[in-house]
Amino acid sequence: MSKQRHRETSTAREKKIRILVAKPGLDGHDRGALILCRAFRDAGMEVIYTGFLATPEQVAQMAIDEDVDVVAMSLLNGAHMTAFPKVARLVRERGGNDILLVGGGIIPDEDKPLLEKQGITGNYGPGTPLKTIIDHIIERVRKERWKTI
Repeated sequence: MSKQRHRETSTAREKKIRILVAKPGLDGHDRGALILCRAFRDAGMEVIYTGFLATPEQVAQMAIDEDVDVVAMSLLNGAHMTAFPKVARLVRERGGNDILLVGGGIIPDEDKPLLEKQGITGNYGPGTPLKTIIDHIIERVRKERWKTI
């Protein structure tokens, strides 16, 4: 195998999921988001964190600027039905139609299908095993973003 072919194979094999962890809105509780950042990093992902109190506009722009595969949003303040769809709309308006959106936080069961219809999947609550969240993201990225099995 030529050196060039070996480099291409190695690069493809070493491709990392780029994930933006976001707290889109007035929610100063970031312990869970920080735990997710570490878990995603430990799972081999390249993690970018918005910090807390980012606006939906800032989250959407960071997603585009950083060319992420996924935006993982977390809210504990009940604003998920406002903030998550706004981020989704702004990401699409800015050309990020292929960026995957995952939600989490305090989300009542009746809101989950409404978020799913807007392309925001997962919508995990406190206590969800980290492996469940990580597996969901890896599966979606491979299937929907990278178009592999």
